[in-house]
Amino acid sequence: MVEAVGRRAGDGETGVGDRLRVLFAEGRPIVALMASGALIRILAPLLADKRTEPPVVAVAEDGSAVVPLLGGHHGANDLARTIAAKTQGFAAVTTAGDVAFGVALDAPPAGYCLENPQYAKAVMAALLAGEDATISGSAPWIDASAIPVSADGALRLTVSSAARPAQPNELLYRPQSLVLGLGAERGAPADEAIALAARVLAEAGVSPLSLAAVASLDVKADEAALHAVANHFGVPMRVFSAARLEAETPRLEQPSDVVFAEVGCHGVAEGAALAATGPGGRLRIAKRKAARVTAALGEAAAPVDPETIGRARGKLFVVGIGPGSEAWRSPEVSRMVARASDLVGYSLYLDLLGPLVSGKTRHDFDLGQEEARVRHAMELAGTGRTVALVCSGDAGIYAMATLVYELIDRGDLSDAARRIEIVNAPGISALQAAAARAGAPLGHDFCTISLSDLLTPLDDIQRRVRAAAEGDFVIAFYNPVSKKRRTQLAFARDTLLQHRPADTPVILAANLGRAGENVRIVPLEKLEVEDVDMLTVVIVGSSNSRTVRTGDGRCWAYTPRGYARKPGSGIDRGEGVGTPET
Repeated sequence: MVEAVGRRAGDGETGVGDRLRVLFAEGRPIVALMASGALIRILAPLLADKRTEPPVVAVAEDGSAVVPLLGGHHGANDLARTIAAKTQGFAAVTTAGDVAFGVALDAPPAGYCLENPQYAKAVMAALLAGEDATISGSAPWIDASAIPVSADGALRLTVSSAARPAQPNELLYRPQSLVLGLGAERGAPADEAIALAARVLAEAGVSPLSLAAVASLDVKADEAALHAVANHFGVPMRVFSAARLEAETPRLEQPSDVVFAEVGCHGVAEGAALAATGPGGRLRIAKRKAARVTAALGEAAAPVDPETIGRARGKLFVVGIGPGSEAWRSPEVSRMVARASDLVGYSLYLDLLGPLVSGKTRHDFDLGQEEARVRHAMELAGTGRTVALVCSGDAGIYAMATLVYELIDRGDLSDAARRIEIVNAPGISALQAAAARAGAPLGHDFCTISLSDLLTPLDDIQRRVRAAAEGDFVIAFYNPVSKKRRTQLAFARDTLLQHRPADTPVILAANLGRAGENVRIVPLEKLEVEDVDMLTVVIVGSSNSRTVRTGDGRCWAYTPRGYARKPGSGIDRGEGVGTPET
């Protein structure tokens, strides 16, 4: 995904610069609507290795000039040309190969891989000095270039999948036209699958760099051994339905009635290899077997685009965006949201993402639709899409992450939805935000209790309040009140007053990190239900917690790290204390 950055009126250079440097360090392609000189000064301290730097393009504010500054051979030149065509501007491409021959030899287009990129600079220099090249094999992008060609050229450009080393003065390009079809028993060993895959490629006499994808049956979308093979060769994994693989039966070399009875198609490895390489493809290597894995190699007539075959496993990012402000959203969460094709969540939470929602498909839900929200996200990911399930705070604390696993455990999802990849990202929880705003009340043992009886019986809630009171925990109360529920917080206050001093600090924090933020500290005996609403987090200190004022007059609450007690607390200083965390 390309990140577009522009300086708006009133923006400071520091904020824009910090954002650009973060994006660059993350390897994100950048299009910056700003002066080239300013962009160069911002990124200059980070420049190190041109082979790994992302594309960076500067665009004049009126679109008249589009300048690829970095990563010209990694997409910046093409990106600049695309933008210039839209703005009717001029793409200032300056890399020598593009200017002289209309091609970047060290960065072939999608579908091709250069075996020996370390020699590209020398070959390009020789071409620019007047040497000719001979072409072995065929690729449209080479055929369409202005590279000087002769039968006895000193240089050689070769397009081949054959497993051999590059020769002197040769650039060896690998067309990614091979697909490895795989089948496996559930729980097959990864090392066995990798070894079989390597053996099949060696038997075919082909370079692993010509591998475009690994393919299998859709019920194997979550098979760890098959993903291990894909990761080993650095290619994506794609899956097909049994019906699609069964359509390849006439072309199979080793059809099996046993396999058909088991999974609904006559061949998984061969069928997947043929389905992925298309009608013009063929079996380069028929099915080979290991103890618990099968493999076959398909070859297409042209490079295979994995995005156009079968479907991906599907991925669900379960993200907590914190209280809502960008400053309190982790970089990991921002990256996941940026990678997602679809965003699912409560409308307010999606709105809080601001510019990150641009270009995404939104799936908005109202409050009270939590299970429908999670189910929709998982089923959507089951179609092969990359979905972010967006929660406030931390997704695993009174939020949607638990429903993800509950739905899997209940078994009432589609097969595809149960096989998606799930990645959780932590967020700043309301209790952390409230504690930070108020001081350090969580400096020692604490617990959280939800006072909502929608999902938890009232007797259980009251039992937990009494236990936490007796255990002298700092307590963070979630869902303290609602329009109809006004008694649980009063019960908690009265119960706690039986176990800790009346002046125990209580933090009332509302709208944290958003407009209207309000944080107050009151003594426990002064806690009133009317002062709390549904957006308030209530943190009640332990008998150890106390307040302190700083020179600016601010009042802070904190809980000492050790069991050092106020005079008369009943527990001696240092009792039961281990080495404190630093």
